Amino acid sequence: MLPLMVEGKIGLITGAGQGIGRAIAVEMARQGAAAIAVVDRSAETAAQTAGLAREAGADAEAIVCDLRDRDQIEAMVDGTVARFGGLDVLVNNAGIIETSLTDQCAVDTLPEEVWDAVYEVNLRAVWLATKFAAPHLRRSTRGPNIVNAASVSGLTAFPLGPIYCTSKAGVVQLTKVTAVDLAPAVRCNSIVWAPPKRSRSSRASWPPTTRPSSPAGSIPSTEALSRGSAPADWARSPPRPLSAGRGAGVGLPRRRR
Repeated sequence: MLPLMVEGKIGLITGAGQGIGRAIAVEMARQGAAAIAVVDRSAETAAQTAGLAREAGADAEAIVCDLRDRDQIEAMVDGTVARFGGLDVLVNNAGIIETSLTDQCAVDTLPEEVWDAVYEVNLRAVWLATKFAAPHLRRSTRGPNIVNAASVSGLTAFPLGPIYCTSKAGVVQLTKVTAVDLAPAVRCNSIVWAPPKRSRSSRASWPPTTRPSSPAGSIPSTEALSRGSAPADWARSPPRPLSAGRGAGVGLPRRRR
């Protein structure tokens, strides 16, 4: 049984309307989080996740946000603080991949607007959410921290993923810089996730290539999960970096058995 590492904390999770984000929200609620802001583009799926989090024991609020919009990101953070009285945990989980937007995904054929869309959601939004959350996290007395969703694609190049791979590599580096800049008040970690078992309703699809197993232990400030992990398996990883004892920029690599 996992220790209750998020007990009493107020969290904000992006991309929490389905899949991994939803699983993280429910798992945090089960582990005793006091409140969770469930952020998604879809009001319907965000509300569904918020309902599940409430059933699991946490107060929850559904927030609709387009992560390509700077003002909406700022409002997302401010709304969370206004609703719950503070912020202790930011989970930058949301992400998209170019294959969900176009079939022209090679580096020399990718449309510029697709590059911009993936970059804005996967990397720019992570920075902006961190920027707007930082003052509130610094005021927290409950071990404030940030967890960013990276990917094995940020460590290894894959065909037909020029901006996804680039943006996730950026997340890995942004995590390290954030850990340095916000230390010692706020910790920041990333988790390098391999592709999960995806539901049929998922909009994104991975490039048609065989991916190697996660390079567990190869990169500091990351935690690796192996290919084929289900969302529930992924959800159990964030609370470990969320514990008060975990050092900034450092995660414990592991492989799923």
